[in-house]
Amino acid sequence: MPGSPSSSWAGFSARLQSLVKHPDTRVVVAFWLLANCYPSASAWPVTGLINNVLYVIILSAAQDLVGSLPKGVVLLADVVPSFFTKLIAPYFIHRVPYRIRVLVFIALSAGGMLMIALTPPSRSVPVKMAGVVLASLSSGGGELSFLGLSHYYGHVSLAGWASGTGAAGLVGAGLYVLLTDWWGFTVQQSLLFSACLPAVMFVSFFFVLPLEPLRRGGALKEYDAVPASDADDEMDSGRAEEETAASASALLAPEPSVLSANTAYAMSRGDANTLRGNLRRAKALFVPYMAPLLLVYVAEYTINQGVSPTLLFPLESSPFREYREFYPFYGFLYQLGVFISRSSTAFMRIHRLYLPSLLQVGNLVLLTLHAMFFFIPSVYVVFVVIFWEGLLGGAVYVNCFAEIMENVPAEEREFSLSATTVSDSGGICIAGLIGIVMETGLCEYQVAHGRDWCQRIRIDY
Repeated sequence: MPGSPSSSWAGFSARLQSLVKHPDTRVVVAFWLLANCYPSASAWPVTGLINNVLYVIILSAAQDLVGSLPKGVVLLADVVPSFFTKLIAPYFIHRVPYRIRVLVFIALSAGGMLMIALTPPSRSVPVKMAGVVLASLSSGGGELSFLGLSHYYGHVSLAGWASGTGAAGLVGAGLYVLLTDWWGFTVQQSLLFSACLPAVMFVSFFFVLPLEPLRRGGALKEYDAVPASDADDEMDSGRAEEETAASASALLAPEPSVLSANTAYAMSRGDANTLRGNLRRAKALFVPYMAPLLLVYVAEYTINQGVSPTLLFPLESSPFREYREFYPFYGFLYQLGVFISRSSTAFMRIHRLYLPSLLQVGNLVLLTLHAMFFFIPSVYVVFVVIFWEGLLGGAVYVNCFAEIMENVPAEEREFSLSATTVSDSGGICIAGLIGIVMETGLCEYQVAHGRDWCQRIRIDY
């Protein structure tokens, strides 16, 4: 009967099934999960979550991995391999099929986490750092690959990736706190659990993500030359390919997200497919996109790895029982802010990327001065500042790539999205070097002025 509970439920079920099967929904979920499966630090949900969860877990566990050594040691091992991957790979990785890339990334991620978790304490730090390096290689390659992949799926994929990478931080930091502080898991047990997460990446790429747009677009990369003898055939087939792609583009993006063979052939007549041409393209990206992203990452990761380990208060005036609990909780609050801001592009856009970057530098100055002179009256005020730090960092990241998606021509977009990822890793590398010096110096300064809390942290691993 019309209007009965059974008919209402049937209608709801039909709408739900339609939503689940819709290409846009599958793209968003797939990119979101991919972002969360990776070990490294939007708009790609599935890929974004997995690609970054392990990275966040490693940084959250930094204190437990290296003990009294500066946390910047873990940061550098976690980001330097990723940085060099992002610096070099965009110029050749387009020749490697995405299917093969995903399988390699899964193997590197799982292998790295197992090395970290299963290393005996007697050989702890060097072997653990080798595992961090493997995870970092996976993270760097995954981020530049999946950001480039969004070119074939349009704005909806970017939104999924960004939200997924933000959720990865929240899930990674929150999961580590939950497992170690609330449920009583050991560090080793928590890391072994994390080694299983890359399996989600396999499912999200091969079973959730619609691969047809990638198959069509992958037939001819925009910076691969087309042999002159094949030019006429390619141009004749271009019209048919454009017509085929039109229906998918209407669902996946507001503008064509798959290059026609016609466009690729036109580009091949210039030097866009050469190393020199790609370097010129990268240079043009620096001031509007790379520089603000680099600046915000230098500031926020200097805070996270160099300053926040020294932002300690007397335990009786804090919600914690041990001093080691401050650091992972700061990480959780930071990642909460990142998740919210990276998921915000549907509601708010920031076009002036330098403004939040400079505000982040202000956060660095404020928290460094507090670590030295202890003038902030309550740890809860620091909680707010750390959360604000996460909001700013996530906003610059997602809006930077959204600006590229909107302002860079379609034939330049896959390369531009991949190449710009070097800025965040470059900023983290710089911050890691600064953080090693800052954490040590700030702790020594605090001890010299009667605050020895940073020396009371003990590791139980």
